[in-house]
Amino acid sequence: MTNEISVESFKIGNDHPPFVIAEISGNHNGDLNRALALVEAAGQAGAHALKLQTYTADTMTIDLRTNEFFIDDASSLWNGSSLYELYERAHTPWEWHEKLFSRARDFGMVPFSTPFDATAVDFLESLDTPLYKIASFENTDHELIAKVARTGKPIIISNGMASIEEISESVQVARSNGCRQLILLQCTSAYPANPADTHLRTIKHMQELFGVQVGLSDHTLGIGVSVAAVALGATVIEKHLTLSRNDGGVDSAFSLNPSELSSLVSESRAAWSAIGRVQYGFGSSEQLSKSHRRSLYFVEDIAQGEEISRQNVRAIRPGLGLPVKHLQSVVGKTARVAIKRGTPVSWDYLL
Repeated sequence: MTNEISVESFKIGNDHPPFVIAEISGNHNGDLNRALALVEAAGQAGAHALKLQTYTADTMTIDLRTNEFFIDDASSLWNGSSLYELYERAHTPWEWHEKLFSRARDFGMVPFSTPFDATAVDFLESLDTPLYKIASFENTDHELIAKVARTGKPIIISNGMASIEEISESVQVARSNGCRQLILLQCTSAYPANPADTHLRTIKHMQELFGVQVGLSDHTLGIGVSVAAVALGATVIEKHLTLSRNDGGVDSAFSLNPSELSSLVSESRAAWSAIGRVQYGFGSSEQLSKSHRRSLYFVEDIAQGEEISRQNVRAIRPGLGLPVKHLQSVVGKTARVAIKRGTPVSWDYLL
């Protein structure tokens, strides 16, 4: 399954290294300079794309503090905030987007964003974003998906919380509105996510079920799950980025720091490289090692006409003699000529 997708100078697909997306989310802490520093950190770490989120508190919710608009969950990173307060604190001001997009391009990255309503799509179109992401919490918003699809740009859709039926509906809406380049992301909408809840086998299942590229939106700690996903066929990896988890930030607790992101880029590429093809026998890199296998050697001086025994022939390294499997056939033969100790066994020496 290929369905190769082109995004600016990058190709996304099984025949290419994984496309690594750095998501800065609200880890800028409301500071443009910090946001720019995050972009630079992503670029220096080797990320291929830089993703923002495009919303305001007012496009996400309304300013109420009743129970349903308040986060009252002791296990939540955002416990004690109203939804409006959280989104007001976490949003990336729209007037920053152009600067952040431009800085990302300075580092050769693809800048794009997740829109959360129609006004965000219109705004991102004014910036000529080359790619769109539909977040897990919006993957059932058919109106939003349809509007994004009509732009003709490639779309990434996270599948967090979605049933097969809901994913199928989202895919159908995207395709029926003109989307020809679609990527799905396996995603667990928990922050942080437990590796045991990530279910990476779903990647291959979605590839087969929907015939699209599939990647991973990874909210687990570290890079292990992402690297494993690449080994299982993921062509896109998305991780949140922070300058330092000690600095705080709405998503910093489950975000990578820059050195970890750099490791993710290199290790995910190594995992992709290692997938290779079905291969048996000696590979090109193993030719020198082949000579260090055990093989049969004469380990004593042997006179012409002397019988070969288990005492004067042994299986030792290096591998320049007959293969060890011929030992029983060699024992009992007669030396055709005088043989010096350390000579590799050859049929030419034997009667």
